[in-house]
Amino acid sequence: MAGEWQQMAAAQAFIINPRIKPPHARSLPFVDMAAVDGSAQYVEASQTRGLGGGSRFEDGDTLMARITPCLENGKIARFRSTDRHGFGFGSTEFIVFRGRDGVTTSDFAFYTVKSQVFRDFAISQMSGTSGRQRVPTTCFEHLHLSIPPIKVQEDITAVLSSLDEKIEINRKAAATLEEMARALFKCWFVDFDPVHANAEGRDTGLPADIAALFPDCFDDEGLPKEWKQSTVGELFSIVAGNTPSTKQAEYWGGAHAWATPKDMSGLPGPLLTQTDRSLTEQGFNVCSSGKIPEMSLLMSSRAPIGYLAFNALPVSINQGIAAFVEKTLSPFYAWAWCHENMKLIKSNANGSTFQEISKGVLRTVAMIKPSPAVHDAFVAIMKTTFSRIVQLAEETASLTSLRDELLPKLLSGELGVADTESVIAAA
Repeated sequence: MAGEWQQMAAAQAFIINPRIKPPHARSLPFVDMAAVDGSAQYVEASQTRGLGGGSRFEDGDTLMARITPCLENGKIARFRSTDRHGFGFGSTEFIVFRGRDGVTTSDFAFYTVKSQVFRDFAISQMSGTSGRQRVPTTCFEHLHLSIPPIKVQEDITAVLSSLDEKIEINRKAAATLEEMARALFKCWFVDFDPVHANAEGRDTGLPADIAALFPDCFDDEGLPKEWKQSTVGELFSIVAGNTPSTKQAEYWGGAHAWATPKDMSGLPGPLLTQTDRSLTEQGFNVCSSGKIPEMSLLMSSRAPIGYLAFNALPVSINQGIAAFVEKTLSPFYAWAWCHENMKLIKSNANGSTFQEISKGVLRTVAMIKPSPAVHDAFVAIMKTTFSRIVQLAEETASLTSLRDELLPKLLSGELGVADTESVIAAA
């Protein structure tokens, strides 16, 4: 009956990898795996290219990574088209989901695929060699779901979308602040704009007290006077970690937070506030990183290279993270430097299965050491900026937690939409 929930396989409820005829165009929107942020609802084309093999999708379709570790890292998002065709294609490692007419909406398909139950099932069905395991699309013939009537689906997704819209507003505000911080770093420490302005007798556009901190000439190597060419290892302590034996139960489940690149993926902001796993005192004693001081910079050094986060709590780390611990310069400087120089960092990586930059190589990468006065002025601005970014991240984390708490209860019928109205209004 129209008003009843129905039991059916996921393969019946949704269209999986729909057949799509691509538009006639020389260059079409392409989405690679790196473009998918598991904490965001939507993904847009990361580039355009000539049509080739891979997955095909249209505006509103849900893309789910089918390969490890991308699926475990939550790489699931809806494609949002920015051109008139509404078409995109992408990595062969996506499975595409769409609502089925008269059965499900594409909005409902997204939230179902996003649910922990759905993702856990998909992960449990992975097969293949270690490190390259994939989800077979046929497995969804065996995942049985409770599907509500279309009207109930629309009501459920309206509730969840209202939270996602608030999350997106916060994400955009935080992204703007981060872009401003990176732009300031580039202006001061890459392009040397204030030094050029001082040398030419032009207004720097900065407050007089800050402008006065910059020299008005360059040395023979092209650096601002009294600034030095140095290396990452000379300016920061680069700390490596390891994984205590997982066969030793007495090492795990204690009071010492232990971070991996997985903990850094999909964060709502550049702040790591918790980890999935923790170490006992025994486990901590055999972890080579020791305890990384709060507000150091963590950078994933493999699988993939480039996740960046400040640790809001003391943590130990595994072998997939390099920690920039303050020695001469602030981790805030390291954060902006890493963003500006990520291509350089990755160019020093190697590896067959996973690209990795070793901590030894990272220590040798060139880094400019500015004058203490300019460095301190930059850090003061960064602290103010990051205070607001952290506030937005905390709000986003609260909204995300609420959405993730409501999602399984709404999808299962345990909670009715009417029961959520007061909670949503207060969020």
